[in-house]
Amino acid sequence: MMRALFSGVAGLRAHQTKMDVIGNNIANVNTTAYKSSSMVFSDLMSQTTQRASGANATTGTGGTNARQIGLGVKTGAISINVEGQGASQSTGYGFDMMINGNNFFVVSNGSENFFTRDGSFYVDGSGNLAMASTGYNVMGWGVDEETQTIRQDTVTPLRVMSEANLTYPPESTTKAFMSGILDENDTNVTSASGKAVTLNFFDKLGYGYTAKFIFKQSDDPHSYSLELEKITGSDGKELDLSGLTFGTEGNSQEKKTTVSFNSESFRWDPNTKRLTNADGTQILAGVTEMFEGDTLKDLDAEITVGDATMTVRDSLDAIAKAHGFEGSTEEFLNLYVTEANPEEGAEPRKISVEEMLQNLAQGEEENAFPMLPDAETEATSFEADGRFYDGVNIAFNDENGKFAGIGGSAQQTTAVLGLGGLGVNFTDIEIDFSTMTMFNNNGTSTVGATSGDLKGIGSGRALGKMIGISTQDNGMIYANYDNGMTKLLGQIATASFPNVSGLEKAGDNLFKATLNSGDFDGIGVDVTAGGGYISTGQLEMSNVDLAQEFTEMITTQRGFQANSRIITVSDTLLEELTNLKR
Repeated sequence: MMRALFSGVAGLRAHQTKMDVIGNNIANVNTTAYKSSSMVFSDLMSQTTQRASGANATTGTGGTNARQIGLGVKTGAISINVEGQGASQSTGYGFDMMINGNNFFVVSNGSENFFTRDGSFYVDGSGNLAMASTGYNVMGWGVDEETQTIRQDTVTPLRVMSEANLTYPPESTTKAFMSGILDENDTNVTSASGKAVTLNFFDKLGYGYTAKFIFKQSDDPHSYSLELEKITGSDGKELDLSGLTFGTEGNSQEKKTTVSFNSESFRWDPNTKRLTNADGTQILAGVTEMFEGDTLKDLDAEITVGDATMTVRDSLDAIAKAHGFEGSTEEFLNLYVTEANPEEGAEPRKISVEEMLQNLAQGEEENAFPMLPDAETEATSFEADGRFYDGVNIAFNDENGKFAGIGGSAQQTTAVLGLGGLGVNFTDIEIDFSTMTMFNNNGTSTVGATSGDLKGIGSGRALGKMIGISTQDNGMIYANYDNGMTKLLGQIATASFPNVSGLEKAGDNLFKATLNSGDFDGIGVDVTAGGGYISTGQLEMSNVDLAQEFTEMITTQRGFQANSRIITVSDTLLEELTNLKR
């Protein structure tokens, strides 16, 4: 009778323990990455009143089974459902991470490693990736400085926001290419000022510059000169190009050019030697007033032409513009005409445009500007020499319109912009022209210049500031910079165990390794090695099944009630026994 009483007590204790397990599961239904526990019973022990006996062939009796009376129940095992994947909860926060698979994040309090499925991380004041709840450092692998690849060694705290990672170093531009269509009917190309193309590049310190190139048509309709006009810094100031070369050193070339007078827009008066607009109402330039004897006056000196006041520079610019050289006055003044019929035995004279204007001002009409219309001639253009430039000659195939080489060499597809002569912070840039064409594009050119080669290598960059951090599904952490670059900062290491259910809970969503779970080797594994991966912006929810827990609660409650009845009935029997003395 007393055995039944104590069996009931053991049953009450066992069911109370199971209720404790169920209650803990329900309490943690919303705990991040919580793993539910389950409990099973086992019988406590049995009292043997008669042992089993075997059959007796001599007496002819059979064997008997053992006679045992159970003495109650006990907790058989409490297991953790570690392998049960919890549902994902989207947070949108980049440092919230969820492991899909059976691996664990490795975190450390500075002296001991723990393991967790709780991926709610943040970056602390020292730049370390840490658990939001405990502040424990998230452990991982660093980056090899030489190879810029992950070095899978003993895990260390991941410091993703170190001073070195906040910026990305600048790099000078070493490659560039020009591509697009250079239409031979483009009026910009055929004009004296040419077709402008700009190239943006960086020096070694990350300062930005803009190089302005000019395409101009030469005598050959399928050949163009390309010259560097100027380089401007980000501050708007032009650089001194002394020491700079473009193409090959000493590649200075001379091209003939046609000088035309635009009589539809301008009017020349041969008597007063003045230039006016088309209707003659506004004086634009005066030749006589610009010279003092045989010397051109200072360009900033003011002169009076009729009732108009202007500078010598303005007057020269107006004459250059009238002949199609707007913006290229200096080049216009340096053009020259070679004497066609020199005296016998004499070298042909070369008369520059500036000298022609001087002769015109002094009344030496025979050596004056040969293309200015006057009463005796209708000439409106002439061929001039003297357009020198340092640059390259770009040729195209007249049959298919494709790029045909530089300087007549089909094998030469690149030219070097020799910036090295400008200072130690500059690097020469190799420019590729191989993708240019000369197709018909209805008079519109699309040619442009891009830093970097055709694969984007060598484009250079400014100093980059960190604008974000991203984590890949393999745990690799990258920094993103505003100069378009990315940098590998490290990789989150994970731990795997032969028996994950053998881990011991340590509170705060942490686990510790035990003798039955297997050891952590201090290095860890790539999360993708076992088919798992990391999702960012998500957290793993608890894997508690409320329906299952409530069902278990009902059966546990009934079991507890039944065991309490055992005690009640046993007490009644004892009461009947004590009543026998009455």
